[in-house]
Amino acid sequence: MEIAYERIYFVGFSQGACLALEYATRHAQHYGGIVAFTGGLIGETLDRSLYQGSFGATPVLISAGDDDPHVPLLRIRESESILAELGASVTVDIYPGKPHSVSVAELDKANRLVFASQ
Repeated sequence: MEIAYERIYFVGFSQGACLALEYATRHAQHYGGIVAFTGGLIGETLDRSLYQGSFGATPVLISAGDDDPHVPLLRIRESESILAELGASVTVDIYPGKPHSVSVAELDKANRLVFASQ
């Protein structure tokens, strides 16, 4: 049985969010959605030639604290730019002072993203 790409959702926190974004962006196509709780694309520097294809308006939510020690805000913004260039519909929510965790507000937004298309 084959699952249609537009029914596939990627969701991760921290390292899982980074891996989900990296995989999906290296294989960009129209997915159901991507939720990255405190995540960004991987690497000391980003090689834009690795990211090709078209997300076809795939909804993407990236959320994080404004001063997270594991994923810098600059990396989140660079990731946002690349995803948007590939046609994703990207929402970035930055929470002042939020620790390295997933909040109820973030879960609510993720649920709306995933279940809006159901």
